Amino acid sequence: MIISDPITAAPPFESFSDPERAVARLCDIYSEETGRLADEFRSILDGAQVRGRIRAFYPEIRVETDTHARVDSRLAYGFVPGPGLYSTTVTRPDLFFEYLVEQIGHIMRNHSVPVEVGRSDTPIPLHFALPLDVEVSVDVAENLGRPLRDVFDVPDLAVTDDAIVNGIVPFLPGLPQPLAPFTAPRIDYSLHRLQHYTATGAEYFQNFVLFTNYQFYVDEFIAFARAAIADPNSGYTAFIEPGNLITQAGRLEASSGTAAARLPQMPAYHLARPGHAGITMVNIGIGPSNAKTITDHIAVLRPHAWIMLGHCAGLRNSQKLGDYVLAHAYVREDHVLDADLPVWVPIPALSEVQVALEDAVAEVTGLTGWELKSVMRTGTVATIDNRNWELRDQSGPVHRLSLSRAIALDMESATIAANGYRFRVPYGTLLCVSDKPLHGELKLPGMATNFYRRQVSQHLAIGIRAMEKLSSMPSEKLHSRKLRSFEEVAFQ
Repeated sequence: MIISDPITAAPPFESFSDPERAVARLCDIYSEETGRLADEFRSILDGAQVRGRIRAFYPEIRVETDTHARVDSRLAYGFVPGPGLYSTTVTRPDLFFEYLVEQIGHIMRNHSVPVEVGRSDTPIPLHFALPLDVEVSVDVAENLGRPLRDVFDVPDLAVTDDAIVNGIVPFLPGLPQPLAPFTAPRIDYSLHRLQHYTATGAEYFQNFVLFTNYQFYVDEFIAFARAAIADPNSGYTAFIEPGNLITQAGRLEASSGTAAARLPQMPAYHLARPGHAGITMVNIGIGPSNAKTITDHIAVLRPHAWIMLGHCAGLRNSQKLGDYVLAHAYVREDHVLDADLPVWVPIPALSEVQVALEDAVAEVTGLTGWELKSVMRTGTVATIDNRNWELRDQSGPVHRLSLSRAIALDMESATIAANGYRFRVPYGTLLCVSDKPLHGELKLPGMATNFYRRQVSQHLAIGIRAMEKLSSMPSEKLHSRKLRSFEEVAFQ
């Protein structure tokens, strides 16, 4: 059997005034293109000879307007900045079905225009067309008798970057402007990396994400999740653990998946609700590099909020171990985002998230008003990339911390908040004071064990309650206009 170049002329774009029909067509195109690529790849593995290049292409959405007018100025998204042609390539429309229907629907309502759907000229890399459990190994190149890229398209970093969200896409007359924050190859890259880093599929991630830097919180989250799915009134439908181990509501044991043989670098746990309205918890470990890495990838799923729950060094003598810190500003000495988001860019507090966190602290602790100030302080959190900053000459870092009026220091929070700002994902931070190094209370094993046992359960309960409050809000209200720049893409 000989496989020749299967490329055919692309059919013309089709116009749609119904968002669901438009997305259904995206699904059809994507299925046709990836299915053909996968079939031909399997034929090669079975020994078929190759003659010519084998390619498939992402589906694409286009919209064109001829006016600056839009309907609802209260929205942070859902409209294009002015007259012109806008487009985006699309991957996994089955995974993003509800998201795409919502985004396309806003455009249709705001501009009274249809959208066009068709096949783009952006090739789908072979690696992204195959199921995640299929490996493209060296043996394939041996079967081909030539490098893989001579026959199939492979990932291309030239179209797999953050130029759109970073606001550095040049305006080129005659070419479409971006319609969405990420290209299809950029999304595909992150979907694969999420599986690698968290050992769970992207389809299980929920729209409300908690990050932590300690396994203690994960242990508490697992206990909470198991109790929630055992409760028929909780509203939660399933619990997914690394290895895509799924326990359905009302069951005591997993019904599908295989527990991961070893935990991945940043294991994720998902307490699911219909419409992805549940809570995901990720143990990102320690350090700004991990914090940036995981948020780089989760951002393509367009979550509605992410919050950091972790421990910090209290910098004020008036603080006690176990006190909470609600960040309303950040000092960024993490350095991992310097090339993408300069440190002079302010990272604002988002009122919806701040209120949800403060209300959750009040509900869980039973304290209100003036009494609440006895266990929680609002202020600036500094994030640093040197875990042993205490060992440096104190005149440097301590002076900077004092000038900033920082009340707490950690290694992840400002990174997560800054990447939330950069990716237009609502963010927040609630930390718990675990040590006070400037005042002689260092984090030592004996102290830590007693502290963690006493405080982690309450801290996690606050984070979960805050996320439940946010999930009850309309997404249009939660996605703040504070996160949008002068000329934004239409998709959230």
